[in-house]
Amino acid sequence: MGSLDRMVSVEDFRSLARRRLPKSIFEFVDGGAGQELTLNDNRADFERIRLVPRVLTDVSRPDLTTSLWSQTLPTPLVISPMGSCALVRPGADIAIARAATARGIPYTLSTMATTSIERMARAVEGPLWFQLYVLKDFDFNRQLVRRAEEFGYSTLVVTVDLQAGGKREKDLRNGISIPLRPSPRHLWEGLTHPAWSLRLLHGGLPQFENVRGYLGDTSAGLTIAARVGSNLHAGFGWDDFRQIRDWWKGRLLVKGVLHAGDAASLVAAGADGIWVSNHGGRQLDGAISSIDALPAVRHALGAEVPILIDSGIRTGMDIIKAGALGASAAAIGRAALFGAVGGEAGVARVLDILLEDVANGLKLAGMPSLNQIGPDLIA
Repeated sequence: MGSLDRMVSVEDFRSLARRRLPKSIFEFVDGGAGQELTLNDNRADFERIRLVPRVLTDVSRPDLTTSLWSQTLPTPLVISPMGSCALVRPGADIAIARAATARGIPYTLSTMATTSIERMARAVEGPLWFQLYVLKDFDFNRQLVRRAEEFGYSTLVVTVDLQAGGKREKDLRNGISIPLRPSPRHLWEGLTHPAWSLRLLHGGLPQFENVRGYLGDTSAGLTIAARVGSNLHAGFGWDDFRQIRDWWKGRLLVKGVLHAGDAASLVAAGADGIWVSNHGGRQLDGAISSIDALPAVRHALGAEVPILIDSGIRTGMDIIKAGALGASAAAIGRAALFGAVGGEAGVARVLDILLEDVANGLKLAGMPSLNQIGPDLIA
């Protein structure tokens, strides 16, 4: 744990991941679609926002709680759904979930996770959400939803920005796929990263556990995005959404929304909240950044509908900025996965760094509580 204690930022963990992971695996996690315009804007648009702090307020006990529906969560964090986590480290899904749920942070399991719905539910005690990619086979979609309900997942997250797999040029060049199809290049990367290789061999080659047998031919050497994309329901429409809403009796979030009009229509059609996201810059290259889309979505929905945001969040100050512009909670993906390079302890350190940053940022901004911040904090 000593070396992890010296980590002071998510960027430190990103650097650690760059050193410890084969280049092709690091670029799969870190990269985005196309020219990575949206990926870069996600960071740049957070970084250009400036705050106007207040003074002479009692900030001796900063309150990090946030409200989602009638629930009070102890932190403003949520873990985004991520597929293929075991490429970073076997058991990474469970390591992230355990570190998160120990802090009361909801963990969202991806349809394309390398841990199954059932195994995750047995492995952790804490808030679990399930994210649904809408696949062509609606009977299979219903099976996934039923499994999540049966195993106690409290919230369904329906992703709507994956009509096809984004063109991730780095993955195409690197030949990253699941199952892994080792090339001479991959073998060399494995030899030069022996600790990573030994863990992968011991843990077994990762599979998409929730869709075993569904994705069809695995011999084509498709990239992960292309293989998943070929099974998605590109015709997914409003009637389909209403059908999923009818299946699921619990809370339902819709993820991948950037247009304010779409957000309002989804709430009218039964969504309980909106997750503003451009898929971390991994889908439509040239899409607006999530933080730039957020104010219009908040304006369209009013104050009562919960809004989550992801894509580009790396610091506690990003979380404060998102809160000031209308987000009820902020979700992290890559930041947690960089931490998973150091196992569960690494993820725990990432989460604690972010929460410490939020607490300190509230103090320095003169804000006693996250719930009290609003647009007037933004310059």
